[in-house]
Amino acid sequence: MAEEYLYGIVLEGANSTEVWDPEHKNDDADGTNQHGYGADQKLIIKMALLGPEAKPGELNVLQVEAMGLKGPIKTPIALLEMGKTAQIILDLSFPDPPVTFTLVKGSGPVHIVGHNLLGTHMEEFDDMDEELEDENIDDDDDEKAPQKKRKHSAEGRKNGTKRAKVDEADPDDEEEEEDEPKKKNAKLTTAAKYKNQANKNKKK
Repeated sequence: MAEEYLYGIVLEGANSTEVWDPEHKNDDADGTNQHGYGADQKLIIKMALLGPEAKPGELNVLQVEAMGLKGPIKTPIALLEMGKTAQIILDLSFPDPPVTFTLVKGSGPVHIVGHNLLGTHMEEFDDMDEELEDENIDDDDDEKAPQKKRKHSAEGRKNGTKRAKVDEADPDDEEEEEDEPKKKNAKLTTAAKYKNQANKNKKK
């Protein structure tokens, strides 16, 4: 997430020029940048207004110089005059320093107000990319896992059906094997009873 800081400058008299160049200002004595390599910075200007001590009837022309698509561009962004237009709402975004504000006409004071955005460092972007790659890999594994489960389940059902038939047949075979001795014993017992009854009848 970007850090946001208030930006405000005053242009008047001899101090009619101000440069926004955070990369240059934040350099240490050894030439290294305090915010680290690749910090994403942006300047957003929201308003330009005259101070109460501005001279009535004096036209103040505010100009900006910034990097455009084809190179540096100089253009006026505000015409201010006390009693007519004391302030103007702006919505200007400058992603690339340096940006130079100049009061090319009038004595001011002209106040320029906005905010300075300091984005996430490139190292953090790299960490985020790695995390996203890991999440994508995990998602792919999660998507493949149900397919494998479905495949195994289908195979299990297929194999299970055959096994069930075999298993169902086995208990019947065992029961038949168990019933056969019982039937034989029952026949033998019945035959023995008839034989004993016949012997008793003969004795009588």
